[in-house]
Amino acid sequence: MRNITFLLCFVPLACISAPSQTPKEVRSVIELDNSNAAKWYASGAVDSLASLFTEDAWQMPQHNPPLVGRVAIRQFWAAAMKFGKWDFSLQTQTVSVSGPIAVERGKYVLKFGAGPGAPPGMTSFADHGNYLAYWRKGSDGEWRVAVDAPVSDVPMAPPPQAH
Repeated sequence: MRNITFLLCFVPLACISAPSQTPKEVRSVIELDNSNAAKWYASGAVDSLASLFTEDAWQMPQHNPPLVGRVAIRQFWAAAMKFGKWDFSLQTQTVSVSGPIAVERGKYVLKFGAGPGAPPGMTSFADHGNYLAYWRKGSDGEWRVAVDAPVSDVPMAPPPQAH
């Protein structure tokens, strides 16, 4: 009888899932991933970079159509890495968490150094601005970016003057 009492009282506790991560814990994971992303952009580690995104992710690079899916993100950056050196700095400002979803707001700085593989007319540039990233916690317990939306603070160049 004591065994049945034990099972009825304590076994249900084993079925309770682990508590959700706190916003502070999620922010730490995101900041570590951002630090790794900056290293991977700089070193051209495209596969590692792509692993930060969900399979159905959207990345919205400036002045380009959105990249839809991890495969498209990987292909884009594999080509872009051949153009020169990408130096990103990401600074998380806020993280809001609700269960398996987190929204990060931050600032970025980008310095691009054109290399010999850059397309004609592509020159070195600097950019800075803000971004929103929508993160999802997968069934494997990993947080990955589902949507990445940067917004530049740098004014667009004026259109060429007609002669």
